[in-house]
Amino acid sequence: MSELVSGPTWHPPSTAASAKTASALFTAAFGGEPSGVWSAPGRVNLIGEHVDYAGGVCLPFALGHRTWAAVRPRSDGQLRLVSGQLDEPWTGALADVAPGHPAGWAAYLAGTAWALGEEGLLSRGFGGIDAAVHSDVPVGAGLSSSAALECSLGVALLDLFGGGAGALGSPARSGLVRAGVRAENEIALASTGGMDQATAVHARAGYCLRLDCATFETRQLPLAPAGHGLAILVVNTNAPHRLVDSQYQDRRAAVDRAAALLGVPALGRLESVAEARSGLAAVGEEDPVLLRRVRHVITESARARAAADLLEAGRVAELGPLLDASHTSLRDDYALSCPELESAVDAARAAGALGARLVGGGFGGSAIALVGAAAVGQVVTEVRAEAARRGLTEPSFLLAEPSAAAGRG
Repeated sequence: MSELVSGPTWHPPSTAASAKTASALFTAAFGGEPSGVWSAPGRVNLIGEHVDYAGGVCLPFALGHRTWAAVRPRSDGQLRLVSGQLDEPWTGALADVAPGHPAGWAAYLAGTAWALGEEGLLSRGFGGIDAAVHSDVPVGAGLSSSAALECSLGVALLDLFGGGAGALGSPARSGLVRAGVRAENEIALASTGGMDQATAVHARAGYCLRLDCATFETRQLPLAPAGHGLAILVVNTNAPHRLVDSQYQDRRAAVDRAAALLGVPALGRLESVAEARSGLAAVGEEDPVLLRRVRHVITESARARAAADLLEAGRVAELGPLLDASHTSLRDDYALSCPELESAVDAARAAGALGARLVGGGFGGSAIALVGAAAVGQVVTEVRAEAARRGLTEPSFLLAEPSAAAGRG
């Protein structure tokens, strides 16, 4: 599981404690007991950032921090939703779920129920639910709190209304990935890819996924940093991070436009920046901003493929330069960084990290650093001190270990 590092931090309670909290929240809100409690993890992407919606390759893994959903069926078509962390309860009819409705956190849950029905994965007996969610995944940290919401409820609905299809290894789990993406894109109106959902439903403890986002084929790659005398340190800058935002939409639109101009189904399938540049020039497109966006997608997918090769060969310590190059590309070609992320990455490297980069959507959120296990304390101290020197919010930290996928209990 994810291990606490000293200082201001988020720290997941034990599995039993979190499940009990979700169940107690359910009873307080709705009375009686839930039919069960299910959970799904947050995620960190080792490398391959902002390529999921471009059909590229990425290497995500699940965190020990999870979102918990206590759920009970209804028979009147109503969805009654309550969260221990976010806003007011929401009640509405499944039939009324539509683009932009409901708004806020409830969109991810109601949208998942709607999308699973649209995908044909729920029985005709589905008549609504009462659901209470409790989350250990920090909201706004770029660690996929929204997909954890979707997939915690999603596996519950598949178990309750899909003939137990939420079990590990069930083909319906791939349908849940699609449903989670549709919930975000069509109901929450967040134009995200499917990396987060795929991680939540397919992850294994001690592994990261090699996820081909063009086909959603996955391969499990061993990732056990401690066995190599290393640690993956997550730095939550505590700077706000929001995906439903014009800057994110602009980048996705640029990727889609470039793919259309080049006549390819997915920009992430290309392997040559020079050929992409020539192809764009041939149709009269020489916008330097668009060219930088294209360069990031192509080179980031190449870095992810190279990182996968290193993991398969057990050469974890050699990942550092790839992480550094990823950050440079995200900062310069994709323009996703901010003062808090630059402070965290600069300080981690100066304190001896083998490599560091921003993770998630950017514009705030978190960074990761590959650190020698003996140097973790020094890196934490320097990152915290540098933030103070720059007058920034004090960051939080955790040591991330690849953890398990969504499931019951």
